[in-house]
Amino acid sequence: MLSLRRVPSLMRPACNQSPSFDQTMNATASTPELTAALRDHFARVILPIWRGPGFNAALGLPFEAVAADGRTPLPGARYRAMACARQLFVFAQAGELEHAQRLFESLTDVFQDSSRGGWFYSVDAQGVPLDTTKDLYTHAFVVFACAEYGARSGNRDALEVVNRASSLIEDRFAADNGLLHAALAADFTTTGGMPLQNPLMHLTEAWLAARTATQDAAFDTVLGRLGNAIAGAFVHQPSGCIAELPVGSADNRLEPGHQFEWFWLAQQAGDVLAACGLHDALGRAFRFAHERGVDAATGGVHAALDEAGGIMDSTQRIWAQTEYLRAIAVHDDPAMRALLPQQIERFRPRFLHAQGWVECKTLAGEVSREDMPSTTPYHLATAYAALPVV
Repeated sequence: MLSLRRVPSLMRPACNQSPSFDQTMNATASTPELTAALRDHFARVILPIWRGPGFNAALGLPFEAVAADGRTPLPGARYRAMACARQLFVFAQAGELEHAQRLFESLTDVFQDSSRGGWFYSVDAQGVPLDTTKDLYTHAFVVFACAEYGARSGNRDALEVVNRASSLIEDRFAADNGLLHAALAADFTTTGGMPLQNPLMHLTEAWLAARTATQDAAFDTVLGRLGNAIAGAFVHQPSGCIAELPVGSADNRLEPGHQFEWFWLAQQAGDVLAACGLHDALGRAFRFAHERGVDAATGGVHAALDEAGGIMDSTQRIWAQTEYLRAIAVHDDPAMRALLPQQIERFRPRFLHAQGWVECKTLAGEVSREDMPSTTPYHLATAYAALPVV
């Protein structure tokens, strides 16, 4: 998966003779060589963490995080369905189908609400339901991960989950004006919250994956309807950015990483989202985020801007850096794509190391979050799969 095209497995480097991650790349290294180094690091360092110390074999679930040493799981009181789904995607995409099967079984056995339908948000350390909220973000990742796993493995049960969960989302999460509730109570009654951008973005990603996995044209219809709703409620017209809250909400913000993520999705969606105007808006949003949301000195992507483009949060989170790489890689402008090797080389030493990665840094380069969450490999995998290999 990744939206409308199949992506290669990340189990092995893309080139037969890929440079080691620890090897300093010379100034003339090509983009495929740099991509191979990133994929090699992922296969040698990242995947083994989550097959081994990051996986609770007794529960069949990934720990929420491991320490910076890449060997020590951090004790936690909860396990989230979304984290399990993201790990399912990662191992399915990597071709490690035995581990993916274990994760799929956990996703369906541990987190499904057998009495009321849908998936719980989290379970406790014994696998007992903890937070029984019905969360759109979680359900979107169930669809996304099962689409990838079903397509890679041929598992019909996974594809059945894709269709069943998608129908449940349409029926139970529906809100006004074509939008969907971000969260509902355990029995799917409303809790008074407003629709939010982030779960809607991941639902778009999930339904693009479902469209590819199932070849069902019904997903074109729901994607078109969702695109129109998002364009009407979330596009900040002066910048083209998709805001985090519906336009006009108090304390709204624009996240550069999400503009890059949306840009990638719109590029992959092709004609499916053409009628809603998101393509044009996101072209402007990319420029706005590129000019206002990226630190010129480090190449690091800021966490959040205000609606005028001022920096609200200068934290540099690794996921936003990977979305920037991915968006550059598919940009129509050759001059923009030419920035990719330099940006990869700014990213690698700042955010990757021999034990794993750095989750968050300050603008000054200090580590502001030392642990490594189980949700982050999804961002690395999707970005690396989009980078050129030839």
